Amino acid sequence: MSQHIRSTLSSVTPFLGFAAYSGTGKTTLLERLIPNLTALGLKIGVIKHAHHDFDIDQQGKDSFRLRKAGASQMLINSRYRSALITETPESEQSCQQLLNALDHDSLDLILIEGYKNLSYPKIELHRHEIGKPWIHPEDDNIVAIAANIKADSTLPQLDINNIEQLTSFVLSYLKDYQHQSQSDHKVNNDLLSPAFLSVEQAKSNILNSLVTTIDAVELPLFEAINQTVATDLLSPINVPQYNNSAMDGYAICSSDSVHPNYKVIGSAMAGHRFEHALSPGEAVRIMTGAPVPENATAVIMREQAEEHNDVVQFKLESNEIKMGQNIRLAGEDLAKGAVAVAKGTKISSAELGMIASLGVTLVSVNRPIRVAIFSTGDEVQAPGEIQKESSIYDSNRYSLFGLLTHLDCDVIDLGIIEDSEESLQQALLRGAQDADLIISSGGVSVGDADYIKTCLNKLGEINFWRINMRPGRPLAYGTIHSKPNNTPFFGLPGNPVAVMVTFLQFVEPVIRSLQGQHSWQAETFVATATENIRSRVGRTEYSRGSYSINHNGQLEVKTTGKQGSGILRSMSEANCLIEVAPEVENVEIGAKVTVIPLMGRL
Repeated sequence: MSQHIRSTLSSVTPFLGFAAYSGTGKTTLLERLIPNLTALGLKIGVIKHAHHDFDIDQQGKDSFRLRKAGASQMLINSRYRSALITETPESEQSCQQLLNALDHDSLDLILIEGYKNLSYPKIELHRHEIGKPWIHPEDDNIVAIAANIKADSTLPQLDINNIEQLTSFVLSYLKDYQHQSQSDHKVNNDLLSPAFLSVEQAKSNILNSLVTTIDAVELPLFEAINQTVATDLLSPINVPQYNNSAMDGYAICSSDSVHPNYKVIGSAMAGHRFEHALSPGEAVRIMTGAPVPENATAVIMREQAEEHNDVVQFKLESNEIKMGQNIRLAGEDLAKGAVAVAKGTKISSAELGMIASLGVTLVSVNRPIRVAIFSTGDEVQAPGEIQKESSIYDSNRYSLFGLLTHLDCDVIDLGIIEDSEESLQQALLRGAQDADLIISSGGVSVGDADYIKTCLNKLGEINFWRINMRPGRPLAYGTIHSKPNNTPFFGLPGNPVAVMVTFLQFVEPVIRSLQGQHSWQAETFVATATENIRSRVGRTEYSRGSYSINHNGQLEVKTTGKQGSGILRSMSEANCLIEVAPEVENVEIGAKVTVIPLMGRL
């Protein structure tokens, strides 16, 4: 970019506007420019500002009629596209709100048509015959001029009729924008940090670095609940093992049509097979789950039958009977040798019952993960001690113990480690010897004692990161060198809430991956904010929240009060985290936010 612009808009996706007076041909130009950009593989988003009333559907169409009938929001959906039309009689949505509404994960560039009075990078479009004045002398946000006459300016000047030239400039702008954004990011975010990562970058770096493997053990079924299957469990039998009836009724033998009368020659009960083959015109009373007699072609439900003196008639037409109806075939649910429970599946009550139904008594699972935890700091005391001046009771180990227990880990408590290199080194060596993962809390912020970094670097490879999030910005991650495997290490912040949030975001995915659940992701959904939620552009914000379903059946969410990193009460009252993305300037009442449920994780 040729100049640094202080934009009033913010977006994680590069954006560029086109400013011009009415009649200059902004839309026509974009109609020609966009195909050039998409042909190069770019995914383009467009925001258009209209100064007049407009309809996106034709008069007479269903959506038009329903909106005119009084719908304040009209959602149209089809196989090819969807659109939400919202009536805004009180106030027009801002350009920033429109930017926030776009799916930035699927865009490379956003083009904005209009909003020429806002401060953001724009190309001025000008045609001499329109008779309007130049915009650039009064707007420092113009980055280039596209016109059919020469302008008295040092800005880059383009031919408004030369789409190839305009395309080249946009590509150059995009490259410069990304480069400048990276430079600004490095300079402005944290000068003391060797890295400043987004939440997703940090999570990806951590998961991609994992090399530790966990041994498999065979456990009896009653001990295997909540464990992760180590290898595909193959079914030793067909399920069902034999052709059986799907309901109570009559098994019949019929060739092409329904006989007026069927002779009942016996009964088949669950667990007992009727030993004789059926002949055409014969039937057998049969119970749900009972083996179907040989030659049976269908089972007719009892409610459609009338039996008198061992003769049964059916209240239906011949074309209502289909070959094989109400008969469950052997191996229909699960064939012998097929995968019954896939590797990496966490065994719930349903899986446990299914495994038992196959006659299996032992299952191969990844052994429980062993996790060593400790807190650091001379100011930290164990609960139960007489509190010293300027000291705090340790809550972090207890929170971590609860989080790890929910994940079925074996916890090794190394206690509170004093501020000395020797004590820390001994704790890390013991953790590396006995555990699959080590977690500490405290001692990773800028300005903490140098011995922590010295000790960690001496024993392994550690990265001290600043994560672009709140709470939980400081994080240390790496490995402690040990045999036979290097042991992953997490150094979490010292603030109690930050410990829990960083655990949920970074440590839990690692533990689940070590357990064999490599594709696990935390559940999320969207809810409507019922209060203004604090946020700051440029970082991911996590607020403790409480969501509920309102009287319209819609999900709503609000915070649990004060959001300081040391206020554990706000976490105990929460049933979710409210995630506000870095590109969101602020969350107002009625805005949609991402909610991360906490049930079963705390």
